Amino acid sequence: MKWGQRCLSRLHVLITIGLVFALMTATTLAMKKDDFKTCSQSGFCRRNRAYADMVSEKGSSFQSPYTLVADSVRTEAPSHITADIKNIDTNIFLTLDVYLLQDNTARVRVNEKQPIKPRYDDHSQYTLQGEPVLRQTSDDLTQVETSPEGVVTIVMKDDNTSRKIVMHPHPFRVEFLVNDTPLISLNDRGLFNFEHLRTKESHKPTMIRQDQEGDEESSSVEEKEAPWESGSWEESFKTWTDPKPNGPESIAMDITFHDFGHVYGIPEHASSLSLKETRGGDNAYTDPYRLYNTDVFEYALDSPTSLYGAVPLMVAHRVGQSAGVFWMNPSETWIDIVKSKSEQQSSVQKVLSFGKKSQGKISTQTHWISEAGVIDLFVFFGPSTKDVLRQYTKLTGTPMLPQQFSLGYHQCRWNYINQKDVLEVDSQFDEHDMPYDVIWLDIEYTDDRKYFTWENSKFPEPIKMEQVLDSKGRKLVVIIDPHIKRADKYRICEEAKKDGLFVKKPDGDDYEAWCWPGQSSWVDFNSPEARTWWKEQFKFNKFIGTQENVHIWNDMNEPSIFNGPEITMQKEMIHYGNWEHRVLHNLYSLLSFASTADGVRERTSVEQRPFVLSRGFYAGAQRYGAIWTGDNMANWEALYYSNPMSLTNGMGGIVFTGADVPGFFNNPTSELLVRWYQAAVYQPFFRGHAHIDTKRREPYLVPEPYRSMTLAALRERYALLPYWYTLFYDASREGTPMMRPMFMEFPEDESLFATEDQFMVGSGIMVKPVTVEGATETDVYFTGDQPWYDALTHAPVKLTGRHTVSAPLGKIPAYYRGGHIVPRRERIRRSSHSMKLDPFTLVIALDQQGHSKGTLYVDDGETFDYGTGAYIHTQFSYSNGALTCESIHTDAESKAAKQYAKEMEVLRIERVHILGVSKKPSAIHVEIDGTKKESLAFEYDSTHAKISIKDPKTSIAKCGWKISVE
Repeated sequence: MKWGQRCLSRLHVLITIGLVFALMTATTLAMKKDDFKTCSQSGFCRRNRAYADMVSEKGSSFQSPYTLVADSVRTEAPSHITADIKNIDTNIFLTLDVYLLQDNTARVRVNEKQPIKPRYDDHSQYTLQGEPVLRQTSDDLTQVETSPEGVVTIVMKDDNTSRKIVMHPHPFRVEFLVNDTPLISLNDRGLFNFEHLRTKESHKPTMIRQDQEGDEESSSVEEKEAPWESGSWEESFKTWTDPKPNGPESIAMDITFHDFGHVYGIPEHASSLSLKETRGGDNAYTDPYRLYNTDVFEYALDSPTSLYGAVPLMVAHRVGQSAGVFWMNPSETWIDIVKSKSEQQSSVQKVLSFGKKSQGKISTQTHWISEAGVIDLFVFFGPSTKDVLRQYTKLTGTPMLPQQFSLGYHQCRWNYINQKDVLEVDSQFDEHDMPYDVIWLDIEYTDDRKYFTWENSKFPEPIKMEQVLDSKGRKLVVIIDPHIKRADKYRICEEAKKDGLFVKKPDGDDYEAWCWPGQSSWVDFNSPEARTWWKEQFKFNKFIGTQENVHIWNDMNEPSIFNGPEITMQKEMIHYGNWEHRVLHNLYSLLSFASTADGVRERTSVEQRPFVLSRGFYAGAQRYGAIWTGDNMANWEALYYSNPMSLTNGMGGIVFTGADVPGFFNNPTSELLVRWYQAAVYQPFFRGHAHIDTKRREPYLVPEPYRSMTLAALRERYALLPYWYTLFYDASREGTPMMRPMFMEFPEDESLFATEDQFMVGSGIMVKPVTVEGATETDVYFTGDQPWYDALTHAPVKLTGRHTVSAPLGKIPAYYRGGHIVPRRERIRRSSHSMKLDPFTLVIALDQQGHSKGTLYVDDGETFDYGTGAYIHTQFSYSNGALTCESIHTDAESKAAKQYAKEMEVLRIERVHILGVSKKPSAIHVEIDGTKKESLAFEYDSTHAKISIKDPKTSIAKCGWKISVE
C-alpha cells in the first residue's frame, strides 16, 4: 500500500490537526525522484566513488595501501586460514579470516583488529539459518602453500576439479580460480576501502593536491580537504540532518567476475534481468544499484533505485560456468557495475589468464559500498546457476514449503468495506464458477488503524465471516504492520511502552513518527523480548476475532515512515543492543517477517505452515513466506517489468514472488486485465489487488468476452497446481526457483543470457507473456534441443530459433518441453481445498527419442507432517512405449510414509495425454503388480500427434504398474 494517494483520497476523514499534518506530508512526499538520495547525496557512497575515480585517474601508478602482514598467515584449522592486513597509509590493522565451507563455498571476513568499539556484526544469526559448516578436508584434497614472495595458495580438489584461492600480499588481493581459470577477484582494481572507527578529534580527512595559478616560475602546489569529505560527521538531506556519532565507517570492495558478460540478482529493483552498467557504456544508469529498503511511491521502471527489499546476492553466468557472491551486510549498500572487454582488463587479469587469449570476452567489474559493519562475503564456485542458488540457500535457508492454498488465486483490494462486502465477493466467485482461495482485508478493517483489532461497525462478527469462508476451504488474510498507534487504552501500545519494546531515540525515549494511524511507534524487532511478545499477539485469545483460516500480511515494514527522510526511519535511532538503525536497516523487515511467521505457526497446538506476505525483505526471507513487487501501475510497461522483477527476485533466493494483478494504481483496460491474468498464471504468487480509488475489478465484473478469457486463465492456474506444488517442494530442498530465466535451463545458449520476456516454469513449461497492447502475435525463441508442444492444443511445434507465433487475446503462448511429464488436475472446483482428492491428468511430452520423465509431490498441504515422512513423491517415466512409476520418497519404509501412502491410494490417474506420437497405436494395456494386462480405451488425434488414454486405473501412491503403448 502507498500512503500518498491514500491520504489524498480520504480527506473527509482527516479531521484532526495531526492527520492534516500527515496529509501535508503526503502531498510533499508523493514519489518524486528527489525524494530519494542519489549516490552523490549519500556521503559514504560519494567518498568511495570518488576514491574509485582517483584510482582510475592514477592508473598503473596507483597501488592499494592494504597489504598482508608478513608471517601473520595462520592455519587455525584445515578449513580456516587467518592473517592480518595493514593499511600502510593509516597504520590501522585489520583481521582476515578465510573459511572453506561445504558445497564449493568460501567465506572471507575482514574486521578491525582493535576497534575503539565493536563494529556491527550481529546480523548473521538472523540472516543465516545456522553456523556455516566447514569443509571436511584431508591432506590430499586441501593444501595451503606460501611462496617466498608471500603469496598464499589454497588448493581444493573435488570430482576432478581443482579450485584455488590465491591471496597476494602486496597489495592485498584475493583470486578464486577453477582449473586454473580466473573466476572472481577481490581488490583487483584496488578499490578496497575500510574506514576504521575513530573520534572526531583524531579524524584526518583526505587531502588532495591542487595547483595554484600564477606565473610559470612561481607556481605552487597546495593541499586542500577533498570535497567529498563533507558529511563524514554530519549529513543533511532536504530538511533532515543525520548526525554521525561514529563518523565515517563505510566498507567497500571491488569484485571482478572474469569473462562473465552477464550478472544477475541483487533484488529488488525495477530493472532488467541481466543487470545494466552504472558507469559508462551504452544505456548505462547514472547511479549505482542501491540496496536500501524504502517505500517508493509509484516507483520508476528501468531504474537502479532501491525498492522494498534488499538481497546482496549477485550471480554471474557464462557458457560452462556460473559463480556467485553474497555480500552479507544489512546497511545501506550501493553497487556499481562496469563491463570491460579483454583489451581493457587489468594486468592482474592478464596474468591470471596464464597466457591464454580471452578472445574478446567481456568481464564484469563491480564495486560494492556499504555504510557500516564488516566485510563478510561468500563466494560460490557453482558450477551451474542452480548450484549457486543451492549453495546460497544452504547458508540462508531454503524456501519454506507453503500451504497449498497459497498457490491458488488471492483476491484483494484496498479495501473490502465490511463483512457483507467480503461475503458478497465470495458468493459472486461461486456464482460465476471462478475458483479462488483467499480474500484479503486492508487497513480499514481495524478500529482506527489499531492493529490486532476490528472495526465493530463494519465487522461485528468476524468469526462467523471466517466460518463461511472456511466451509468452502477458503482463507482470510488481514494486514498487520509494525507501526503501533500511540493511543491510550490500546493494549498493544500500552504493553510495548511498559516493557520498552519500541525503537528508541538517542536520548532513550520511544521513537515516534507518522504512519497510517497518525502518531506511531515502531516495534524493535532486534530485541528478543520484542520478538517473543509480537509472536504472542497472533494467538487466538489475543487477536480476538481470528481462527485458523486467518493468515497475515506485513506491509510498510521497510520500515515506512511518512515524515521520515526518504520515507523511512532516521538512521540515528537506537535498537536493542545500542545499535544505530543505520547498521541494520535492511534487516528490520526480515526480523518483522520472521516474527510474524513464527507467531502464526505457533498459535495452534498442532503447528500449521504459516502464510505471511511481506513487502520488505532481506536475505533469508525465503524461509518465511511470500513477497510481492509492491505498488505498481496498471499499464503495459508495468506488466512487462513484472516478469524480470519476479525472475530477479528468484535469482536472489526469493522464489515465492509475484506482482499485483492487474496493477495497483489506476484502472486497467479489459485487454490489459486479461493479459495480466494470463501472465500471473505462471508467476509463483498470484494476487489480484487494487487501490481504493480504482473501480471494482473483480474478475467476474469484467464484460464478455474478457470474462471468459480471465476465467480460462484462473482455471489453468488451478489445473497446474500439482505441478506448482511439486516445484515448490523441489525449491524447499534445493533453492531452485519455480519461475526461471531461460538460461537456467539452457545454460549453453548465449542468445538467452539476457532474455527476460520469456521464461521457464520448472523445467517443463516455457511461457512468453504478451505485454504489448493490441498484439495478436509475438516472437518466441524455441531452443533446438527437444521438441515443444502448444500447452493449449498439444500440437507439436516444429520450429527452432526465434519465430513469430499467433497470440490472439484469448491465448498466452505457453509450451510443454519435450522430455517432461507435467501433472495436472482438470476437474472444475471452487478452491484448492476442493481438489484434494481429485484424480490427476498426466501430460507426457515426448523428446526426440520418445522418452519423458516427471515427478509429482503430494502431502496434506497444511501441516509439517511431511517432515516425518507423511508424503508421496513419485517419478513417472515413459520409455520404449511404456509408462511406469516409482516412489522416490527418501524414507518410503518409515511408518508415517507407509500410513500416508495407504490413505492416499485413492489418488488415481484419470487421464494420460502422450504428445508427439507419430502413428496410432494398435492397442494400449495396463499391467498392475504383474497381474493380467487389461486393455485401455484411448483416442488418437492424428492432427496433433496425440494419444489420450481414459481411466488407466492406476494410483499415484501405489506404483508397480505399467501402461504399454503397442
